[in-house]
Amino acid sequence: MTNETQDFHAEYKVIGGKLVVADVETDGQVITDLKISGDFFLEPEDAYFDLAPALLGASVTADNSQLRDRLDAALAKYGSELAMHGFSTADVATVVRRALGSAADFTDFDWQIIRGEVLPTQVNVALDQVLLEEVSAGRRAPTLRFWEWDDTATVIGAFQSYVNEIRPEGVEKYGVEVVRRISGGGAMFMEGGNCITYSMFVPPSLVAGLDYQESYVFLDQWVLAALKGLGVEAFYKPINDISSTQGKIGGAAQKRLRDGTLLHHATMSYDIDADKMVEILRIGQAKISDKGVASAKKRVDPLRSQTGESRADIIETMASTFIDRYGANPDTYTDAELARARELVAEKFGTEAWTHRVP
Repeated sequence: MTNETQDFHAEYKVIGGKLVVADVETDGQVITDLKISGDFFLEPEDAYFDLAPALLGASVTADNSQLRDRLDAALAKYGSELAMHGFSTADVATVVRRALGSAADFTDFDWQIIRGEVLPTQVNVALDQVLLEEVSAGRRAPTLRFWEWDDTATVIGAFQSYVNEIRPEGVEKYGVEVVRRISGGGAMFMEGGNCITYSMFVPPSLVAGLDYQESYVFLDQWVLAALKGLGVEAFYKPINDISSTQGKIGGAAQKRLRDGTLLHHATMSYDIDADKMVEILRIGQAKISDKGVASAKKRVDPLRSQTGESRADIIETMASTFIDRYGANPDTYTDAELARARELVAEKFGTEAWTHRVP
């Protein structure tokens, strides 16, 4: 009995590098044929002809590190003569994994984009859960939404300690709404107009073959491109910080459902009152030391000072960049989605039990 031959194809644009393409054939168990191509540079030329053979016979379930180890072993004989420009063996492993996982590209989906109405922060946080579940259930297409709000709030990560992150005296002084979100990551100080927050609701196939860290950079390439268009040389600082040569701009966080449907969202500072922020948030010395800066205030470099643009114009540039790259149709929240979000505020996000679930 012979196993059925299966063919797979994937393309992967290396972040800051070149395009790597994989055409993979398997018998359902192992890789039986493979072609690696792209616009990368590789010396000596003979090394190119060792890439594909290195992965023949590899299990179709081999992970990135296993594939990378096979490639590294095959190229080790070239020693210091080996020069890979615009890609690495890790990138070859990634594109092969994406091929085997039948990875999709942004343009394979009919994206919706929501430039939403002003809503309380609690409702915005609840909408992340609602829209994630709607995309997972197939009732909503993949969606990018920009938050709008006019209250003063601090949104804390799913696993952060309320006591360790929040200064009660600052919360009381400024009338801050503290809301716990469903994703991990750190706290966000959010006054109306002081930052830019967006959420993406992503099908599993879009991030197939990417590890956790790679998915962050991959999903935010359009953001980095938009910022570059505004004169900001932005880049990712692992795992989830969006930074520039002038300092940290913001951070991203994710939440995955069991079926792999992904919430990816980020908040970038626009014009944050750093003095007020440190009255509300406890920013520990360990975090400050880890970032290599002298004070918490220096961790925030607003987009206003880096671009000279209004918040609305920056959001317009971001939305236009996304649409130009991937295509997207204007959309709104449905009445049912908003109603469900408000139910979740009453049942979950507005409750003491949820907000203080990690005391």
